Amino acid sequence: MLIDGCVVALAWWLAFVLRFDSGVPDRYRTLLWGTILFVVPAKLIVFALFRMYHKLWRFVDQKDFEAIFQAVAICTAGLVVALFLFTPGGTDPPRGVIALDFLLTLAGVGGTRFLVRTMLVERSFRAALGPKDAGEVLVVGAGNGGQLVASELRRNPELRQVVIGFVDDDPRKQGMRVAGIKVLGRTDELAEVLDVSDPDEVIIAIPSAPGELRQRVVSACRERGIPVRTLPTVFEILRGGVNLMRQVREVRVEDVLGREPVRMEIDRLGRYLADETVLVTGAGGSIGAELCRQIARVGPRELILVDNSENSLFEIRRELADGRHFNRARAVLADCKDATRMRELFIELRPTVVFHAAAYKHVPLMEENPIEAVRNNAVATRLVAAAAGESGVARFVLVSTDKAVSPATVMGASKTLAEWAVEAAQHRFPATRYTTVRFGNVLGSSGSVVPIFRRQIAEGGPVTVTDPAMTRYFMTIPEAVQLIIRSGDLGKGGEVYVLEMGEPVKIIELAENMIRLSGQEPGMDIAIEIVGRRPGEKLHEELFNADERPMPTPAEKIVAASRPPLEPDWVEEAFSRVEELVYHGKPDELAKTVASLARERGLAPSLSARHSV
Repeated sequence: MLIDGCVVALAWWLAFVLRFDSGVPDRYRTLLWGTILFVVPAKLIVFALFRMYHKLWRFVDQKDFEAIFQAVAICTAGLVVALFLFTPGGTDPPRGVIALDFLLTLAGVGGTRFLVRTMLVERSFRAALGPKDAGEVLVVGAGNGGQLVASELRRNPELRQVVIGFVDDDPRKQGMRVAGIKVLGRTDELAEVLDVSDPDEVIIAIPSAPGELRQRVVSACRERGIPVRTLPTVFEILRGGVNLMRQVREVRVEDVLGREPVRMEIDRLGRYLADETVLVTGAGGSIGAELCRQIARVGPRELILVDNSENSLFEIRRELADGRHFNRARAVLADCKDATRMRELFIELRPTVVFHAAAYKHVPLMEENPIEAVRNNAVATRLVAAAAGESGVARFVLVSTDKAVSPATVMGASKTLAEWAVEAAQHRFPATRYTTVRFGNVLGSSGSVVPIFRRQIAEGGPVTVTDPAMTRYFMTIPEAVQLIIRSGDLGKGGEVYVLEMGEPVKIIELAENMIRLSGQEPGMDIAIEIVGRRPGEKLHEELFNADERPMPTPAEKIVAASRPPLEPDWVEEAFSRVEELVYHGKPDELAKTVASLARERGLAPSLSARHSV
């Protein structure tokens, strides 16, 4: 305030001096000294009302300069009114003095702040690091994200990095300076820019950048041995806090899949869960845990976490309480295969919305344990769906998989049975809205190929691929959970929803990308070994059965699988046969029965050689 007071007084005096070339006339000199003790405190009061003294000058930004302009303009308007109404001695001030005072005050008040910011931030940063110590960073994207990265690096000398240039595709920015840093070219010129500038690191500062662009950047940098990191998505920032540079992370495989990720406003689309009692089975698993995280954001009355793994259940409850400060979670250690326990649980806790994510998912392991696969994935789903209907649950959502389409493995067949169980439950309990959500492989889940490849790469290889032609659909865990939550509100009862997942990804290309992302070259540093398909493994997964037709829905990138309705009595009879074989432990007969049931539905399965018919 002292500095601003001096600036305001100097501006008022200079306005008179500059207005009169041959000296200030006596009558205006009287006006000058008679009003200066009123002008200075009045302007400082207005500045304070605009909160100009609530921020350190080294952190001023565009918003602060806008506030300065508004405050000075209001001061000038008020000054005009006051002087022309209450001028001492009846001497009106010249209009030129008013205009000069406005310009000089604006330049002085804004200029001092800009000068301090420049000296304390820019110069001290460069002096502290020096050109030899600073790591040179090239930023891809000169928009808000890129400017945030540049600003953060300036403000934090301990990071010991300096931005040497931007790369951006906006034609208006080419050759221009953004935040004082030059735009060196477009992304399709990245190779040339890298050769000329030779940065120590590249940061992708476009959170919404498509996978194709990320892949192009990564490839160009890997060829030159330059490490690449990327700005987190808005979703990741909200999950992890607001320290931007600590969250700049290595480029991950999901960043280069070549498909635009599905993004939904979970706070709005999940609003139907607010003030509801929500139950999640398999709450400690990869999908179940992410469901719990996102549901907690929308404020349910109570979140019931059900899992039969003590450690997983403990971890997700602790994360919700300690990391997210959500204290309305109840952890229930229970097995979904226990019919009595499920009924007791639903009667006691009275959930209104259920997300059934509990399932076995490892295909080879399920081939070796078909009884448990069907018991856990199919029979348990039927039991939980029945308990939900009997207790009056409003919504029930089953998490399914594309392996339930024309099932070729025990795991896929068990999920097909689970879908049938949910459809039959809709007929038995029409007051409950049952919905099935079907999607492809989930990156990073416990059943995904990605952790396997990552471990093999860490061990030096080889990376094992079953068939060079094999393709799979992929999505991230947050995408899958957004779809699940959105579908819970979308369904009216009995629907099967599927995400439009774009083009399938070749597994061998996925393996090659992961090897390159680790800083190595496939075939040279890490070998890729073709091991042959496992029993029942399909080359290409499907999202719809032969008797299903994709139908549009009001939700973007979500389609419904329209199919002929099942006869509830047929499903009941089918499960009676299946459950009898499960409880008597007859895997061979179980495989034959499941295959027979699938053929009756026209799914034409081809179960594995181990359990073939």
